[in-house]
Formats: sequence, structure tokens, C-alpha cells
Amino acid sequence: MSDLRRSLKPAPPPKPRRLRFVAAGLLIAAACIVSATMGAKAQSSILAPATVVKPHAYASLNPVPRGKEFQVAVVANIVNGYHVNSNKPTDPYLIPTTITVEPPKGFRVVDTIYPPGQEKRFPFSPDKPLNVYSGTVTLRLKLVAENDAALGSATIPLTLKYQACNDAACLPPVKLPVKLTVQVANAGAKARPVHTEIFR
Repeated sequence: MSDLRRSLKPAPPPKPRRLRFVAAGLLIAAACIVSATMGAKAQSSILAPATVVKPHAYASLNPVPRGKEFQVAVVANIVNGYHVNSNKPTDPYLIPTTITVEPPKGFRVVDTIYPPGQEKRFPFSPDKPLNVYSGTVTLRLKLVAENDAALGSATIPLTLKYQACNDAACLPPVKLPVKLTVQVANAGAKARPVHTEIFR
């Protein structure tokens, strides 16, 4: 009977030191899982360069009479948490934001107008502020429809070039095609101002 009691005697509890080792191992494993999850989340949160800026092009007149000067505005919406260098960045090695146009036959570029940027400091440049665009920025061009511009619908191809950055890193520079369609009318035709909220 005494032998049976001895065999049914509960096992001694684990030693405190062993429990501490087990608990420490579990904490380290949990920390590794959390770190890996956060790292994967941060990696996946970085946007593709071409998706950071969403540009839309507008003309100031409809129609555009031959011989008449008109304006083109490219309104660029920059994703929150990102910025792009202004057209006049702080340092020469930084890539400026530019808007270029390949005018079709019968159109001439008169001027390109860039807004001033904002001076901001970032963790990667704490001592020197950078001149950047963020939020929504409008880039403008002045064009003329010459007397030989074809009547009717005309497509004006534009290219927006920029390099987007967040507070930690910069993405590769990108060129985005932007298309604008205008209606060309005879010289002297009545031109109606449009998109007056942009062309003030």
C-alpha cells in the first residue's frame, strides 16, 4: 500500500529558475513576432512612386480661339505623409518638380509658372530645411493657339516629373504623363472662361 501511495504522489512543481527561463523565452518569441509584423506592415505601407501624386489638367478657356493666349493648370494632389521637392530645391543634387509640354502643331508655349515651395525640416535633414511641395500644388503654363492650329479637338500632352519622399526615405524619381484636351475655334470666336476656381 505504501508503494502505491508513493507512485501516486504528485510531481514536484518546476523550480522558479526554470519558470523564469520559460517566461523569458516566451517574451522574446512574442517580441520577435511583433517586430516582424510591424516590419512587414511598414514595408507594405511604402507607396509606389507613380501613386504618390495624382495630377489633373485643366484649360482656362472653352473653346480656345485661334490667336488667343490661354492657361493650363496641372493640379497635383500629393498623398498625405509624402512631399516632393519644389521646382527650386534647396540643394542642386535634389530633383526638382517640373511640368513640361510637347505642344502639337499650331500651339506655342509662352511661359511656365511654378508656385513657391515651403521650407520644412525632416528627420533625415534636421539642420537644414528643404523647399518642398505637399498637400495640393498647382503648376501653370501659358500657351497660344496659333492661326494654323487645327480646328476642333486637340490633345496637349504634358509630363509631370517629381521625386516623392516621406519622413524617412525617398522613392525613385518618376515621370507621369498628363493629357489635356481643348477645343480650338476660329479667330474671334467667343471664349468662355472655365474652371474659374483654379484660374483666378
